[in-house]
Amino acid sequence: MGSWVHVFVMVLALVLLPTMVESKVWRYKFNVVMKNFTRLCASKPIVTIDGKFPGPTLYAREDDRVIVQLVNNVPYNITIHWHGIRQIRTGWFDGPAYITQCPIQTGESYTYKFNVTGQRGTLLWHAHITWLRATVHGAIVILPKHGVPYPFPKPDHERIIVLGEWWKSDVDDVMNQWMQTGMPPNVSDAHTINGYPGRVPNCSTSKGYTLHVEAGKTYLLRIINAALNEDLFFKIAKHQFTVVEVDASYVKPFKTDTVYIAPGQTTNVLLTADQRSGKYLMAISPFMDTIVAIDNQTATSTVSYKTAEPYMQTTLTTLPATNSTATTNSFAESLRSLNSAKYPALVPLEIDHSLLFVAGVGVNNCSTCVNGSRVVAGINNVTFVMPSTALLQAHYYNTNGVFTADFPGNPVTPYNYTSNNPLTNIQTTNGTKVYPLAYNSTVQVVMQGNAVIAPESHPIHLHGFNFFVVGKGIGDYDPVNDPKKFNLVDPVERNTLNVPTAGWTALRFRADNPGVWFLHCHLEVHTTWGLKMAFVVENGEGPNESIIPPPKDLPAC
Repeated sequence: MGSWVHVFVMVLALVLLPTMVESKVWRYKFNVVMKNFTRLCASKPIVTIDGKFPGPTLYAREDDRVIVQLVNNVPYNITIHWHGIRQIRTGWFDGPAYITQCPIQTGESYTYKFNVTGQRGTLLWHAHITWLRATVHGAIVILPKHGVPYPFPKPDHERIIVLGEWWKSDVDDVMNQWMQTGMPPNVSDAHTINGYPGRVPNCSTSKGYTLHVEAGKTYLLRIINAALNEDLFFKIAKHQFTVVEVDASYVKPFKTDTVYIAPGQTTNVLLTADQRSGKYLMAISPFMDTIVAIDNQTATSTVSYKTAEPYMQTTLTTLPATNSTATTNSFAESLRSLNSAKYPALVPLEIDHSLLFVAGVGVNNCSTCVNGSRVVAGINNVTFVMPSTALLQAHYYNTNGVFTADFPGNPVTPYNYTSNNPLTNIQTTNGTKVYPLAYNSTVQVVMQGNAVIAPESHPIHLHGFNFFVVGKGIGDYDPVNDPKKFNLVDPVERNTLNVPTAGWTALRFRADNPGVWFLHCHLEVHTTWGLKMAFVVENGEGPNESIIPPPKDLPAC
């Protein structure tokens, strides 16, 4: 009898072994330190993780567990947001300051613990307090489970491409400019590719990143826009890309020679080194199709074939015009979910909450500002006021006086949102308001841009969820006719979407993650101005549908 039991246990172990091997805990320690960096022929100290810019890459596999101890050694409060990680029931580790946690103060530490559930692809991590994410950011690479192939031809190599911005001044000083004057802050002095701006005027020693490739090989480029305030075009001379994934969600592959990517978004592309041996320009430039000021500096780097001679000239390329809306539309409209048996697009078809959020800028009175007024931003004419206690704590402990659950699901006073009347709804009200959702309810949010002061595109990021982008258009959203054109079959699944200039985008998601979840513009200038709100998703039934208790080392305010 004992021998049969022994054999049974051995067979069972062999059957379960692949599953057991797949489960792993990835442990990291992030030390927040100051370090001097020289860019644009000028040096300055910046806040970094482990002295790196961009910061270290965090690796994990689908359904693994990640533990990151963060130790703050700088004279700034800090938090880290794991951008795009679902954080199912683990909102305490999501990271936005004063939303899910209080900041980690100087000399203190906090340990983030979360599971990577049902996700694979590229995401990013970044600081989520003031403007520190300008230099505190890095890649998250989520590999498929062992033995699970990519749903596209396996690349020979993988490379991470992090796009960013660089200021000669201290970024907190740039942010404080708005606080003191009420005027828009200065734009960045350069864009960067993997931390380098490349060749720039008035600085002959400025360096660029080099991507070394071997002829005939295919490379998976994991492209991340970690810039603070600008949408970007990405291009490599004479080469085409095959887009295979965005925001850690697989898409139907399509070819393009230009990637359009907004702050907070990620895009995986296949690049085949199929040109003659040589050097080819890799470059990024900003997109802006309205009158808002931008950093016009093009960042450059090089794709160099391994057999290329040092003296060979770099083959150049032409980037799209700064206001090339046609390029952005073509890219966005090419994105479709894979919607296969293994990776279905589970789009909510019946909707419990149909919301219209009008996002834009405005002007409020300010007695201490230069012109007696301050540029602000808001959703449905509410400028979000950051609390002094984290919203998730207040929600969990039923603390009164921190927020109110009356965020308007539609504009209180409807108007022609994209008309050219600058006097319409130019002022906003201030408040710390949230919108409550029952567990497992279905939500449709139409993000509507407006034309107050200046129409502008907005990259909107929702924490805690992926959503499906079911429709978009220019002008005011038509609730009768526009839904007839929605894609409810294979819409792209994302965590950060683009609201077109003077237009709208519709998203849908299921509120199956209890907690407090931030929704905000990922242009840091607009977030600072108040273009943000939060959803409160109530607990469902039982512990598996409820947020976990707070960790013992949760930072105090």
